[in-house]
Amino acid sequence: MFKSAALAVALATALTTTLALPAVAQDHSRTERVQFARGASSTVLHGSIHGYDLVDYVLNARQGQTLDISMRTSSTAAYFNVTPKGADTAIFVGSTSGNAFSGALPANGDYVVRVYLMRSAARRGEHADYTLNIGIR
Repeated sequence: MFKSAALAVALATALTTTLALPAVAQDHSRTERVQFARGASSTVLHGSIHGYDLVDYVLNARQGQTLDISMRTSSTAAYFNVTPKGADTAIFVGSTSGNAFSGALPANGDYVVRVYLMRSAARRGEHADYTLNIGIR
């Protein structure tokens, strides 16, 4: 009898927890590979995000190259981070450093430019249109 009661409590807790999950549990992320036109070293990307949406732009670069990124946005709560693909730590965090980055890259490989809304704006379901200027030199 005790096992049945414990199972019932565990099941009820799991159902309650599942039903109470916030909208963040619904993943509306997308990933796009950044390709420069033949002979070009920069590109302009346009997009929009809503709520907890994320957009990851992936580009390949070599150690020592300088990555230049600037973002114009319709929201003061929209930012981007730059992270070496697979790394736990960003080399640039927009929410603390602004919407422009220029820096020498530490290694060869893919880098992820993640566009996002701050959690408070995402929670309110805000929307942001943005333009990213990305260049490598």
